[in-house]
Amino acid sequence: MKLHLETGAGRNLIRSYQVGAVTINQHVFAKSLLVTPHSIVEWAPQHFVDIAPIHFETIAELRPELVVLGTGQRLRFPSPAHTRALVERGIGLEVMDTGAACRTYNILMGEGRRVLAALLMIEA
Repeated sequence: MKLHLETGAGRNLIRSYQVGAVTINQHVFAKSLLVTPHSIVEWAPQHFVDIAPIHFETIAELRPELVVLGTGQRLRFPSPAHTRALVERGIGLEVMDTGAACRTYNILMGEGRRVLAALLMIEA
């Protein structure tokens, strides 16, 4: 789906998402990502079943205010034991499918929030 948000000059805007890819600004990415308004980092888990507590510790080190977790084509919730690093640091977590996470990230980023999108690719 193509998104048309035009705010946030100089920041990472998710322009579109589809099966196996996300377009941020003018670059297409085909691996799981951690996206903030000012950085894009490859994220180790490629599928929901690959997620482990260490992956949320990596996110916590980036010190976002809120994490929007995109779990692929369908909504799946990680275990509370996995997300403990976020809870212990007072970092909010919203879980949704990756398409919804992309849209939500853009809205929150446009509001100037310290948001981080942890995006698993949408699988076929």
